[in-house]
Amino acid sequence: MAFNYNGNLNGQYDERAVELGRYIAETNSTVRATGKKFGVSKSTVHTDVTVRLRKINPALYNEVRAVLEKNKEERHIRGGIATKEKYLKSGV
Repeated sequence: MAFNYNGNLNGQYDERAVELGRYIAETNSTVRATGKKFGVSKSTVHTDVTVRLRKINPALYNEVRAVLEKNKEERHIRGGIATKEKYLKSGV
């Protein structure tokens, strides 16, 4: 399903944007997790799914935007959970 691009696209930016968008829409993945999965930076993922995808596939862009908004609203909760787990593991 997913390809590891490693910055070697040879002009296939639109294809990457659609692939990243589909992955986010299907899995409700975060920008960070998507970047890690595809081997690209968070900035690249964000640019692809907000700028490029909006132009080439507006319907998919709207789906992705909804997921990104949900993730943004929940990020403080995920951060708190991560901190709690960190301190539980360290025994503090």
